[in-house]
Amino acid sequence: MNPFYDDLEQRSPAQREADLLAALPAQVAHAQAHSEAFAHILAGVDARSITSRAALAQLPVTRKSDLFERQQAERARHAFGGFASIGFGPQMPRVFASPGPIYEPEGTRRDYWRMARAMHAAGFRPGELIHNCFSYHFVPAGSMMETGAHALGCTVFAGGTGQTEQQVQAMAELRPAGYIGTPSFLKIIVEKAAEMGVALPSLKKAMLGGEAFPPSLRDWLAERGITAYQCFATADLGLIAYETSAREGLVLDEQVMVEIVRPGTGDPVAPGEVGELVVTSLNADYPLIRFGTGDLTAVLNGPCPSGRTNTRIKGWMGRADQTTKVRGMFVHPSQVAQVLKRFPQLGRARLVVSGEMANDQMTLKVEAAQTSPELTQQLGDAVREVTKLRATIEWVNPQSLPNDGKVIEDARSYR
Repeated sequence: MNPFYDDLEQRSPAQREADLLAALPAQVAHAQAHSEAFAHILAGVDARSITSRAALAQLPVTRKSDLFERQQAERARHAFGGFASIGFGPQMPRVFASPGPIYEPEGTRRDYWRMARAMHAAGFRPGELIHNCFSYHFVPAGSMMETGAHALGCTVFAGGTGQTEQQVQAMAELRPAGYIGTPSFLKIIVEKAAEMGVALPSLKKAMLGGEAFPPSLRDWLAERGITAYQCFATADLGLIAYETSAREGLVLDEQVMVEIVRPGTGDPVAPGEVGELVVTSLNADYPLIRFGTGDLTAVLNGPCPSGRTNTRIKGWMGRADQTTKVRGMFVHPSQVAQVLKRFPQLGRARLVVSGEMANDQMTLKVEAAQTSPELTQQLGDAVREVTKLRATIEWVNPQSLPNDGKVIEDARSYR
């Protein structure tokens, strides 16, 4: 049984990078020409010059809040805020909504969300029945998985969410090869089947997403004969990364370019450092260029033991938006970055908010090899100028701050 979905998974890293960079200028030009939003965001950018990671890093990051604001402002003219390059009709069979609401298009391309690759890595094969318990209502998750399963050559039972006893009955009677949905709902179904005294002997594998999948639950399912893998996908981008039999991080999809940037900025971090996941999609229908997911992760060193050669990430490690209200004012990670840019000789920094409610205190911990009273004063003045709040400056040794992606830490007591 071939463990690889296609030959792309075994490309040399150099060939993959060359292929992605070769496609990048055309994707940027396409976004400028066919997406009104990116025509504005990338105004003045020469698409032909975007041929390297360094050039890509100079483009602005577009975040989910930008999608929402532009959709709200442009709703009378553009349901998708001018980001989609296709319109209603044969090119767009379905529209979905994420919380906000933010509306997302689905195009006609086979395996539009590119989920078949993740399903194959989870052990699903052509000719099998998949019990799909992702929602078919409003959000695209159900359709994401169904279109991927069809591309893989599988049949789908559209279980959706809820109705646990009926889910158990359908599984017992139809005997699916596996389950796709959230980890918590699979656990509920397995527990309900045991309570009902119904055996589910065919349920041997699962691909999970939508929420955290801790090792304890993975082991709990394995004890009951279910081998489960997780994937990382969003309603905006489709598949980003997927787990393999190696169980060492998540391998990136072949049709995305990923950067890890310092939260609040578009600046790539050093290899292995935790930061915000920023993705450039090669989807021509919804050409998101440097889309900030708001999720924290980090790149893992070395190739995947499964034989796949693409980059691996650690998976979801928290949220990048650490905006915190201090003394009635919002402080943003981008403001911390703005302060640091005035002092290029300094290393990383973390703004720690402490104290009790109504008695907030800010301490900016900064990595530095050399300090002085004058530098301390200048840095304190910069914090006050940018945030309109005072902060104590605390110097720490280089590389001593935790590698967890936190720029702002709320350490206040709320008791």
